Amino acid sequence: MPIKSRLHLPHVPARPGEKPDFSYVQISPAGAVPRPQVNALVKDVAHLALEMVRVLDDNADAVGAWHPHLDASELQVGLRHMLLTRIYDERMQRMQRGGKISFYIRSLGEEAVSVAQGMALSPSDMLFPGYRNQGLQIVRGIPLVNLMCQLLSNTRDMCKGRQLPVMYHSKANNLFSISGNLATQFPQAVGWAMAAAIKGEGNLAATWIGEGSTAEADFHHALLFASVYQAPVILNVVNNQWAISTFQGYAGGEQRSFAARGPGYGMAGIRVDGNDFLAVYSVTQWAAERARTGGGPTLIELVTYRGAAHSTSDDPARYRAKDDAEHWPLGDPIIRLKAHMIKIGEWSEERHEALVAELEAQVVSSWKEAVTFGTLNEGPKLDSDLMFEDVFKEMPENLQRQQALMRKERS
Repeated sequence: MPIKSRLHLPHVPARPGEKPDFSYVQISPAGAVPRPQVNALVKDVAHLALEMVRVLDDNADAVGAWHPHLDASELQVGLRHMLLTRIYDERMQRMQRGGKISFYIRSLGEEAVSVAQGMALSPSDMLFPGYRNQGLQIVRGIPLVNLMCQLLSNTRDMCKGRQLPVMYHSKANNLFSISGNLATQFPQAVGWAMAAAIKGEGNLAATWIGEGSTAEADFHHALLFASVYQAPVILNVVNNQWAISTFQGYAGGEQRSFAARGPGYGMAGIRVDGNDFLAVYSVTQWAAERARTGGGPTLIELVTYRGAAHSTSDDPARYRAKDDAEHWPLGDPIIRLKAHMIKIGEWSEERHEALVAELEAQVVSSWKEAVTFGTLNEGPKLDSDLMFEDVFKEMPENLQRQQALMRKERS
């Protein structure tokens, strides 16, 4: 009898009503992965794409060659930024549930990805974020009021009412506009990096997408161009295990790590514990130095877990096990860094509680200020003439007629 081929469907480890199962996650012991020189050949660092770089062990000690040896002040800044990101997220989630804003996406459990990477990069580097990278905005010093005004689409909305909530940007702070069309930021970042290299600048580009977006053609276009031209770019895949309701195996994570696609294109690939602040910082620092010294691009897979729903329009209870985030084997990034800082004598429970109270008050006061510039239901409102701006250098006649008609009807 001839053997018939069968269609393979990726295995989802746990569905609603089942016990959470993360046995599929390949985890290396903390400190076990060697740290190669930044100018190492791609073929000599291929193992980094299969193992997992980790610094913090189960005893909250920092171990191994990837330990970045940050000063206590830098650790405190990192913890502060992660806490502020989480508290901001929680408040905005409540605002959406209360009808104050229309939509929101939290980064619960992924705070170390944005904060550690943002801190490891230079302020002059160009960042191309995804929609769960609000920590980058906080690291770059964007006031919470500005972020909240964008969520409200009010008179101080940086996007002038033209973007979905959480699609922030800041030209002054080198933060490219977030797009709801997933994966577009990958080729954009590579193009920017290529231009920087052509101009002889020392800056690099960094960009982030979720693992589900690696199924988009833009992902592969970006890797090809980055590899061929050795662009100074860091390409980050945030593997939080779920692309909305689709398990990461459907994007190809079941067969091989996402980081392994880097060596396949001729670039370094690194798999890192995305909930380990120190490991994320160190890996990003390594990739940045590699890019700045002509070593080319690096594809980083940050292994983490999406602790909350995909967005406020999603219900994860319909497709994954209940309370699964509590069983994630790599823990919580904030709790892990806090425990390490306490262990080395640079933090305490009392200081932590005081910081939480301070940041909660900051978020509350920022919201009170933001709503003075307008809300969803109350003025002041955005000037409708804004819809005709920022598109053409010289407005064409058909738009001039439309604008005149609108003004006439408005009056």
